[in-house]
Amino acid sequence: MASKKAYLEHLRNVTLFQGCSTKDLEKIAKASDEISMPAGSLIVDQGQTGREAFIVLEGSVSVKRNGKKVNALGPGTVVGELSLLDHGPRTATVVCETDCVLLLLDQRHFMGVLDDVPALSHKLLATLAGRIRELDRQYFG
Repeated sequence: MASKKAYLEHLRNVTLFQGCSTKDLEKIAKASDEISMPAGSLIVDQGQTGREAFIVLEGSVSVKRNGKKVNALGPGTVVGELSLLDHGPRTATVVCETDCVLLLLDQRHFMGVLDDVPALSHKLLATLAGRIRELDRQYFG
């Protein structure tokens, strides 16, 4: 298990959390649970209802849509955050490519953190807006 200081350093490197103060990062770390998953483990399954997000601390994960690999992600990335916001189905399947250490943030705790950490809400909105703009550019040119 990583130390509190190590969690904060990992969280500080997550793009989604870069606008947060140390105090805010401590709230996020407190609301999270560290889990270890061996290579080949299913983290999220496309189409299933999501109730948690995962922050990759160590290792790498593979992201697949409709069975086709679309991305590989490593430390400092978050998967599953959309389902936390809208309770909708997972948009991709994510599998551990290597042994991984992840921080798990469940829906109830995540909403509590959003209430307590306004900077996170603002950063999350900006991140999602950026994704929408990128998709718009890809689709419409």
